[in-house]
Amino acid sequence: MEKLAPAQTGLKGTIKVPGDKSISHRSVMFAAVARGKTMIENFLPGADCLSTIHCFQQMGVPIERDGTRVVIDGKGWDGLAEPETVLDTGNSGTTTRLMLGLLAGRPFHSVIAGDESIAKRPMQRVTKPLCEMGAHIDGRMGGNFTPLSIRGGALQGIEYRLPVASAQVKSALLLAGLQADGTTIVHEPQPTRDHTERMIRAFGGEVRTEGRTISVRGGTVFHGTEIVVPGDISSAAFFMAAASLVPGSEIVLPDVGLNPTRAGIIDVLKQMGADMEVIETHAPSDGEQTGTLVIRPAALQGVEIGGGLIPRLIDEIPIIALLATQAEGRTVIKDAAELKVKETNRIDTVVRELKKLGAHIEATADGMIIEGPCRLSGGTVESHGDHRIGMMLAVASLVAKDAVCLKGAEAIAVSYPQFFDDLKSVL
Repeated sequence: MEKLAPAQTGLKGTIKVPGDKSISHRSVMFAAVARGKTMIENFLPGADCLSTIHCFQQMGVPIERDGTRVVIDGKGWDGLAEPETVLDTGNSGTTTRLMLGLLAGRPFHSVIAGDESIAKRPMQRVTKPLCEMGAHIDGRMGGNFTPLSIRGGALQGIEYRLPVASAQVKSALLLAGLQADGTTIVHEPQPTRDHTERMIRAFGGEVRTEGRTISVRGGTVFHGTEIVVPGDISSAAFFMAAASLVPGSEIVLPDVGLNPTRAGIIDVLKQMGADMEVIETHAPSDGEQTGTLVIRPAALQGVEIGGGLIPRLIDEIPIIALLATQAEGRTVIKDAAELKVKETNRIDTVVRELKKLGAHIEATADGMIIEGPCRLSGGTVESHGDHRIGMMLAVASLVAKDAVCLKGAEAIAVSYPQFFDDLKSVL
């Protein structure tokens, strides 16, 4: 339990947020199936990404890690060996779903399992199309829940329309398609984060993108390279919110990833009237755009968020909900039913925990409605094992009337191990 006091003065300082979680996962996966050495800088050493490393070590991939630097000596797709024990993906949905696509094309047997949270998250959205490609996958409830058994092998490319906008499902199918005979074509209902497509190109592969249609051909050979992981905008979002809400603040966040498919939080903050600058941008032609964010307090306004914007900020909705409690007027978040199958049901959990602090917030079938502004009270709240809920509640304590006691604060280490140290540095 962490006891968190309201901020007494403005938050001031520079914070270098950890490396992007999504990109860290993918950099390890592609390096493991590439030929030759890959150097990864600014890797996120959080619990989720370490689960990905451990899974590939179980399959015989030489991986050395020194803090945020990772060196992987890949031997190509065929260099992966059948694991002797169950591949433990911990709390990581990204590891679980993307590994399913990667293992679907490998000619051996493997079993994937994670923690109690992973065991409740639906996997059939991935396993169904992979079985259509020729993989043999089984598990609880017809292959919808872990543990999952995969017997990979000869795959055939397919054309598939995603029923929901999901970068994890898309990425799993692309990883399988890179090993399949023929072409695999994926149609998205809405654009989702494109880190996998960028990573394919970074390792020397080819991927074709036309609007919301992405295609790859099988037989791709990847080569080791150097990857610099940008700062995670999902982690930066908590300090963007804190600086926006606490009077007298100014926080600088250097080298944050600004991939357009992930930067929806910036669009929403601008719509709400935030005082934010994006400076010193860097946009390599074959990599991820980055920039420095400078955020100061501002009077915020309620907004409506939905449609194609949701996939670009799905992980930031908990902190957006907190911002909305302090904004003038009504905020409506809709088209976000995907929140129900995250680490927790984030619709119900966000609403329940913010109500404990006195927020005027109600759940809907696919989102929430928040009335602001509302002075939050203190009290005891809980992360429910969800790192983003934990960080949102920690930021809420800064603008609460009294102290907030946060149960389950250890969950934050999944994506931001030094979160409380960084928070203390600007208080």
